[in-house]
Amino acid sequence: MIKVITYGTFDTFHYGHFFLLERAKSLGNHLTVAISTDEFNLKEKNKTAKLKFSDRSRIIKELSFVDEIHSENSWSQKIDDIKNLKIDVFTIGEDWKGKFDYLKSYCEVVYLPRTKDVSSTLIRGY
Repeated sequence: MIKVITYGTFDTFHYGHFFLLERAKSLGNHLTVAISTDEFNLKEKNKTAKLKFSDRSRIIKELSFVDEIHSENSWSQKIDDIKNLKIDVFTIGEDWKGKFDYLKSYCEVVYLPRTKDVSSTLIRGY
């Protein structure tokens, strides 16, 4: 079994998120999605999500190709998550290209292309 993990806030969930998660699942047999908590978004990203963590988690959990949900509480948890969950592939959008190359000594790292003409920032209007 090939286990894949990705991270994100997934606020104002849209088809770009859907396609990204669908492509993430295609990299393996089991997809874990780590969703940024409200506290993490505020403390580390200085952002308040439009949807609460519980609502964002509920949306992601309903996707048939998502096997497991975790919370993202800190930037530094990724190595522990990879080790503890026995992850084979870490993936994230290409807008993060290069930022997670340090994980390559723990698993394969794949940067997925963005869905053209859609982003949460564009949808929210800022």
